[in-house]
Amino acid sequence: MKGQTQGNYRWVVVALLFFATTINYLDRQVIGLLKPTLEHQFHWTEIDYSHIVIAFSTAYAVGLLCFGNIIDRIGSKIGYSISIVIWSFAAMLHAVVNSTVGFGAVRASLGFGESGNFPAAIKAITEWFPKKERAFATGIFNCGANIGAVVAPVMVPWILGIYGWEMAFIITGAIGFVWLVCWLVLYEVPSRHKKLTEQEFAFIHSDVENEPGSADKTNKIKWIKLFGYRQTWVFVVGKLLTDPIWWFFLFWLPSYFSSTFHIDLTKPSLPLVVVYSATTIGSIGGGYLSSWFIKKGWPVFKARKTAMFIFALCVLPIFAARFTTNVWQAVALISLAAAAHQAWSANIYTIASDMFPKNTISSVIGIGGMAGSVGGIFFPILIGYILERYLLAGNITAGYNIIFSICAGAYVFAWLIMHVISPRMKPIQRPVVAVSSAI
Repeated sequence: MKGQTQGNYRWVVVALLFFATTINYLDRQVIGLLKPTLEHQFHWTEIDYSHIVIAFSTAYAVGLLCFGNIIDRIGSKIGYSISIVIWSFAAMLHAVVNSTVGFGAVRASLGFGESGNFPAAIKAITEWFPKKERAFATGIFNCGANIGAVVAPVMVPWILGIYGWEMAFIITGAIGFVWLVCWLVLYEVPSRHKKLTEQEFAFIHSDVENEPGSADKTNKIKWIKLFGYRQTWVFVVGKLLTDPIWWFFLFWLPSYFSSTFHIDLTKPSLPLVVVYSATTIGSIGGGYLSSWFIKKGWPVFKARKTAMFIFALCVLPIFAARFTTNVWQAVALISLAAAAHQAWSANIYTIASDMFPKNTISSVIGIGGMAGSVGGIFFPILIGYILERYLLAGNITAGYNIIFSICAGAYVFAWLIMHVISPRMKPIQRPVVAVSSAI
């Protein structure tokens, strides 16, 4: 790649974002793996657990709105630092609570802190990469979510078996402070970074003339006016309808394998490792595919939308999970769907940076992320009631089959609505109040 002969420090930035996202998902995954242990100790029902997940989701939604706007104001370096301090403390505090209400409170704190991860990371990607590399770079750092989910099923049961569930929260939470030191030492925006060569700086800004709003960098769009753009609603719809599916994969898959196939979650879980390893391929491959289309000469919007349609189709086979007769058939179907989600995710984040200027990107990511979290509030309610009903009927697997059927069609439905809202996903031109003048 031409840009790589001119300097490669931007990939150090990707590495930092990758490890932060790994820690982010490791911390949020711990409770799903400890669910059977905590259910036994605190006498949780499926509805109790769904309420704890909702506490996280609600705080995450509120935090996204706050952090998105704040990070655009104070920058990705300080904004990311504040975020990881909050969520790392909250993760460690899980070890000292002793009630369902207490877990709800610390999960809410964790959700608020973790909400800063993606607004800060996408802003950093937008600052450090031209459009032709953004999806690939996003795919790389985004697969940190998958690595975190792979590490957790190995690391958490090991800590649980030796030290108990409290230390599982303390050890995983403390890792964030190690990353914080590296971030403060190694990261800075390109215009102020001493290790960035002039050639790499020029490459990063090689398509600046095509950036939305590039003609007037000082004209930052007011936060409230972002809701007047069709482009904002494209991102909102995509996140609202698909983020809850990924959260289901994170918070309920361990319980699904335990209840349906009698997997012992006090030991490292190979099925979960396989599922989340597959998502790494999806994240990187999904980012690479749309970038490859662009390099072949496709328009940016066509490359992104074609790739996302392919990934939406790859989720459909999860409907057949109801017909599986052994754990590895289920693993294959769920792995494909989870990998497709991460491929979708790498591209939906990138279309936001395609359509909006750099000085508003964190705000847009926050708004869309908030929408995804709202879906993450209501979907767990539905999941909790479905599973509780079928658990009482003695057939919880049937409940999971209904949920997998919902997951199967969510992405195609989201893609169709996004296409109707903005068929060509054009970059914004200027601030507007009415939706009709933003077309």
